[in-house]
Order: sequence, then structure tokens, then C-alpha cells
Amino acid sequence: MKKKGIKKRVFIILSLILLSLGLGLALYAHRNMTYDQKEAKLIEKAQFQEKQVTLPDHSILNYGEGPDNGEVLVLLHGQQVSWEDYAKVLGELSQRYHIYAVDYYGHGGSSKFPEKYSAKAIGQDLIWFIQNVIGEAVLISGHSSGGLLATWIAANAPEEVKGLLIEDAPFFATEPGRAEFTFAWLGFKDMADFLASGQSNFTRYSLEHTYLAELFGSQTNFDKIVKNPALKYMEKHPQQIPRIWLYPPELKVNQIYDLTANLQDGTGDYDLRFGLAFYDFSWFRDFPQEETLKQVQCPSILLHVAKPANFQDYYDEKGILLSAMDAEDAKRVDTLLSDNTLIDNVDSGHDIHVEQPYIFIKAVDDLAKKAK
Repeated sequence: MKKKGIKKRVFIILSLILLSLGLGLALYAHRNMTYDQKEAKLIEKAQFQEKQVTLPDHSILNYGEGPDNGEVLVLLHGQQVSWEDYAKVLGELSQRYHIYAVDYYGHGGSSKFPEKYSAKAIGQDLIWFIQNVIGEAVLISGHSSGGLLATWIAANAPEEVKGLLIEDAPFFATEPGRAEFTFAWLGFKDMADFLASGQSNFTRYSLEHTYLAELFGSQTNFDKIVKNPALKYMEKHPQQIPRIWLYPPELKVNQIYDLTANLQDGTGDYDLRFGLAFYDFSWFRDFPQEETLKQVQCPSILLHVAKPANFQDYYDEKGILLSAMDAEDAKRVDTLLSDNTLIDNVDSGHDIHVEQPYIFIKAVDDLAKKAK
């Protein structure tokens, strides 16, 4: 009888252990598969409403607006995402700012008109937005290409902008002669080649051609970790963006897949033709970068990330720039801006407001103080 009792207790203990392991694994997989749903909850908690405005030429700007809790802050996202990319910072910032986070053309719910895919065309319509929807001077912050736009607006409508925050924008590295040796431009080349290829699945095309494989140490590593699991997933779920349950958000593998979502193959809202405008430099028509920076009159802050981890410089062994700007670019921007504070070597990837939200929030608050 005693042996039976011991066996029963052992069985119960093992069953509980297996049940706990199974439950833990299920929760782990659920988190990895639904990590992006947290954004929607954060946005709802921050009491943001998604709205649209139609311009006189019938173009549509889509935007998220928060509660009116202070001076106006305009947020311009980076490329291939939308205004919801700011989800992690909206709750805190909306407690003391009246935020308008705008999808610029080619992204999110805004118009997909290729004739609008230039800094000048988008910038002019965002100035119209500030004047006709907001109705007062603003603080403006832009990430990556959104930082280029924010700077263009500050330079060309100084009466509408009180302060400018540039978050790791690709100044000078996007100019002909240098752009061709950047990780970003090689990605735009993939977009252009895909559009010309007649193929129907950009995720597959991107995984087969992306320079990103170089950052994984070898093509073999990239194929094993990123490419092959995605291709296997898409065999079972065609025309869907891969989502691998094994990979936690911290590894950013599923985020790599997410960035391939696009309008052309029906997996997302990003228009690949927007990237094409960066590939052929048409986006920069009437946008002299040095002169634009010199024209900015308001106080500004530039956030610039540190060199990528595991690399000795901002460039790899092949001379490809892996970041938006190198150290000299950041110093040059700092020098050209009349009243700038450079916050250099931020310990973050390109998307500072996502990876280091409190650094971004502090920069916004510092800008507000500086602009008074």
C-alpha cells in the first residue's frame, strides 16, 4: 500500500510538472504570436482616436489624435510602418501634450498616390495639415524618413514649428554616390527589383535577396534562423506574413517579416512605390539637405544611435553603412542646425522610441523646455 501511495504522489507531481511546462510553453507561444496586439491596447488606453482629413486635391491624411493635455506635438513615423508605431510612448506623452501622429502618404490609412511621394509634396500637405487641422504652431518629431520630413517642414514653415526633434534620420547618407552603399538603399533596390520582376510575393522575394543576411554572420545562419522557417510557414499560409511561435519579440525575427508587409501583395498598407522613390532619388527632388538644415530657425534636438552591436564601426567589412547616419553625418547635422543639441551614441537600434522609449520621451520634454 505504501508503494502505491508513493507511485501515486510521483505521478501527480510529474503530471503537475508537465502541465506547468505545457502551460508555460503555451503562454510563451501566445506572447510571441500576438506581441503586436499590445500596441492596440496601449493606444486605446491612451485614448487616441484614428481620424482622416481630405485635402483640397482629394488626398487623404490619416492620423491618430490624443487628448488635449498641453501643447501640440506632431509625430511622423519612419518608413514601412504607420502612426501606431509610436504606441509605446503615446500613453506617457499624451498626459502633457496634444498629440497628432500622422500617416504620411504611402503608409497606413493615407493616400497611395505616387505623384505625392516626395519630401516637398508631403511636406507641403503636412504644413496644410498644421494650418488647417491643428491651427497653431507645433513641436514636431520625425523618425528616419519622417525626420527628414519634419526638418523640411521646420525649414519651410518656420512660423508653424516651435521645436524640432530628429530621431536618427538618414541625412547625407541618402544622397547619390553614398546611398548606394547603405543597407537601407539596398532594401529599396529589392523593392524596385521586385516591382520589375512580376513576382507576386514580396516577403519571399525579400528573404531571397536581402542584404540582411550579412548581419547574421553568414548566409547559412540567416537561412536557418530567418529565411527557411518563413518559407515553410508560407507554404501552409500563402499570402500571409510569417509569424514563428518560437521567436520572442526581443529577437526581432518576426518584426523582420512584418516589415515586408505591403500594398502590392495585399499583406499590408505600405506602398512599395514609396521605397522606389528613395531608390531613384525622386523623393529628394527640391530637397537640398544641407541648405534645408541651415534654414531651420527653431531649437532642435538630434538623436543618433550608437554603432550596431558586434561591429567596430557604422560600416561592415564591405563598406556598407548599416545605420541611418555615421558619426560624421551626425556631427555635420549638428553643426548645420542653428540651435541644436546632439544626443549621440544612443544605446538603441534605429527605432529609438520603440527600443528606448524613455530616452525618446525625455528628448521630447527637453525640446519643449528648450522651445519656450
